[in-house]
Amino acid sequence: MKITNPKKSLGQNFLQDENIINIIVEAGAINNNDTVLEVGPGTGNLTEKILSKNPRKVFAVEKDKLLAEKLNERFKKTIHLINDDILKIEEKNFSDNPMIVFGNLPYNISTQILIKWIRLNNLNKTFKKFILMFQKEVAERIIANTNDKNYGRLAVIASWRMNIKKIIEVSPNSFYPIPKVKSTVLLIEPKNEYFNFKNPKNIEHITNIFFNQRRKMIKKPLNLLFKNANEISKKLNINICDRPQNLTPLKYFELCREYEKLIS
Repeated sequence: MKITNPKKSLGQNFLQDENIINIIVEAGAINNNDTVLEVGPGTGNLTEKILSKNPRKVFAVEKDKLLAEKLNERFKKTIHLINDDILKIEEKNFSDNPMIVFGNLPYNISTQILIKWIRLNNLNKTFKKFILMFQKEVAERIIANTNDKNYGRLAVIASWRMNIKKIIEVSPNSFYPIPKVKSTVLLIEPKNEYFNFKNPKNIEHITNIFFNQRRKMIKKPLNLLFKNANEISKKLNINICDRPQNLTPLKYFELCREYEKLIS
């Protein structure tokens, strides 16, 4: 399917590279009992390869009305096409079994989509795994480790509910039109065990406070969150002279738990 006028407003860059498409689909390890959700199928190049693996069912969410119509013409009843915005959809209604998600995510909303999924109470019951394409710089922020220059709130929040592995970097030449940035494919699997917070937005709030002060010693954000900051730092064995990038995700989870005690 050839699209002559990709929409920049929807972040449309269509994956054309057969080798990359094969690598992405193989990473999903699809079997006949799997239900697949594809986010942003675009011209259907990845969809076609997914269907060749004979999954039980394929859902595809495409926001662009014209593309949705062309995908319906091309694949007819072999996929269940939803012409809507992925940010507005409740994926749990698609299947009783955890789904495999594929997505060449629009780079302008990729982190919003990821955070939406992380917030789900029933994440590991809704999704089996994700194979997702991100802008390289965003992927590096997602997988960054403590003390890395890219380590920040996105890495902490993602690691709270997900195990994440880098699959491959993708050249701009693999897309039409050719984007100005490189891309990275990540394999993401929901964790079965994780810190159970009363509200996921609390870990978002904690990390926002800390990483907005990333050049400051953590004494400052601690004092913003806790009246008994010194007591909290001793209890959690935190050096108040460290900086936000020096704290492990585990320390942020422990801080969030203390914060929830404070506000309950």
